[in-house]
Amino acid sequence: MASATRDHDEAEGIVFHREDDGSVTAEDLETGLARGGDTRAEALAQLAEVLALHEGDGERIDDPDAFLRDELGIEPSDEDRDRPDFLQ
Repeated sequence: MASATRDHDEAEGIVFHREDDGSVTAEDLETGLARGGDTRAEALAQLAEVLALHEGDGERIDDPDAFLRDELGIEPSDEDRDRPDFLQ
């Protein structure tokens, strides 16, 4: 069972959760986005990256099929079009 480092009634800020496996999850209360890592610093760094992408930072993927094939080594399937928003 995960536990928060402290109780928050506020709608903004970051809360850290210690997971059963020893990892840490950092959660942004304003957006609801969360990311984890082995340490608080790692979880916070991952969350910072996700928040930046959420705010529009990053490069646009013009050809999702080429990105999947060339960058991730995944062969896109015409039958599988349930992709995350950033690949739409």
